[in-house]
Amino acid sequence: MKTTEMLAEEMTLSRRKEELKKMAAAYEKKHAPQVELQDQRAVYHLMPPVGWLNDPNGLCWYKGRYHVFFQYSPFTSQGGMKMWGHYSSPDLLHYDYHGIAIVPDEAYDKDGVYSGSAICQGDKLYVFYTGNVKEEGDHDYILSGRGANVIRMESEDGIHFEKKTCILTNEDYPEECTCHVRDPKLYVGEDGTYRMVLGARLKEEKGAVLLYRSEDLLHFRLEGMYTTPEAFGYMWECPDIFEMEGHKILAVCPQGVERGNERYQNIYQSGYYVQGREKLTEWDMGFDFYAPQTFEAPDGRRILIGWAGVPDAGYDSDPMEEGWQHCLTVPRELTWRNSKIYQYPIREITKLRGGEWIPDDAGRVSLPGKCGEIIAEDIKTDRGVVYIGSGCVIKWDKGHVTLSFEDETGAGRSVRNAQVSRVESIRILVDVSIIEVYINRGEVVMTSRFFMEQPDLDVRFQGKADRLKFYQIGGRFCETFSSDWGGTD
Repeated sequence: MKTTEMLAEEMTLSRRKEELKKMAAAYEKKHAPQVELQDQRAVYHLMPPVGWLNDPNGLCWYKGRYHVFFQYSPFTSQGGMKMWGHYSSPDLLHYDYHGIAIVPDEAYDKDGVYSGSAICQGDKLYVFYTGNVKEEGDHDYILSGRGANVIRMESEDGIHFEKKTCILTNEDYPEECTCHVRDPKLYVGEDGTYRMVLGARLKEEKGAVLLYRSEDLLHFRLEGMYTTPEAFGYMWECPDIFEMEGHKILAVCPQGVERGNERYQNIYQSGYYVQGREKLTEWDMGFDFYAPQTFEAPDGRRILIGWAGVPDAGYDSDPMEEGWQHCLTVPRELTWRNSKIYQYPIREITKLRGGEWIPDDAGRVSLPGKCGEIIAEDIKTDRGVVYIGSGCVIKWDKGHVTLSFEDETGAGRSVRNAQVSRVESIRILVDVSIIEVYINRGEVVMTSRFFMEQPDLDVRFQGKADRLKFYQIGGRFCETFSSDWGGTD
């Protein structure tokens, strides 16, 4: 019997235009209520209603709401036909789900709506994404057989998108590029004109970022290329450019970097370059972080959201076959301190706190519901440990920090390392099946999925801190799902 995923793949493009969104909405309506009841569903992290989620896309503030799009395969939790799902929020705490925003229904995006971004011009919101095409035949899909097209769509309300236009194809990329060019990120340049960066894989097996310029968001011309003198990975995905306190930042996700024990520990990396410096600074030293995207909030804050996952990771992120997989990180405020970027949960997160729990004399507390926050500030001991659940351990020994799993809750994850000069504070967010650890108010961050079986969040803090707080966090992140799972039009 054919699965819904197979039926969707076999649809003609004309049928996809008419039926694919309706098919996805019907599938969500049937399966999402049951998925929502599953044990490993997070409370305040964004997740797919059903199926598979990966890269955050199109992050923006438009007409009084934050918009978070995401790469989405609704019909299977193992990843399949890529579309864009869509949440919006007035405050980054309470979200409306709007269903499928974009589906692959043209010859130039028939094999997937891949990652991209959003930008406002006048009263309209424009989204740009990579339309993936895989040709039939004897191809390696690196040097031949793959179309990587930049597609534009527009909206007057941030919900409904139309006028799908292919604005760049493989023919528009430099000769030295392979067929792997993707993930357009738009921004306004210093001269007031528009810029677009694209991640690329060069034929010499070298990662790069292409820079395009436009006056009208429709016609683009190549302006330059960013890369390193020596190859640092064979592909740079998910590029982003922005400024922090006068410093120009280029963020990329390099693939093909040799892994180490203290740096570049995951199969694929994610970090940023500061203009004038040669070294990549990693965003996150944990197991599960990739494809971050930033945007500017209406109050001027630079906010980052990442995918709490890594492609081809080699360890399990499927929550007990519950019919969904992956989530996004909490939104993080970026600040420039001590010549680097610090990341910290947006200040709005504190509004989700429920009761404060007092630990016993041994530093132990049990928070109902596997969902909470631990804060230790002005730490006085060079060595210490925080135990989370039955097997998650955060340990510091002077400036060396480890996040490790000592039992099956890590689902194949072992240990990740990080270095700071001294551990002064730790803030830990736990949300059922995801943990985010912030060292020294975001100097170092470590994110991981994990899967506890016990019903409550048992925490034990061994060390000494002038301020030690334990908070329960409650309330579903998404309080206004559409009743018919077809969006909130």
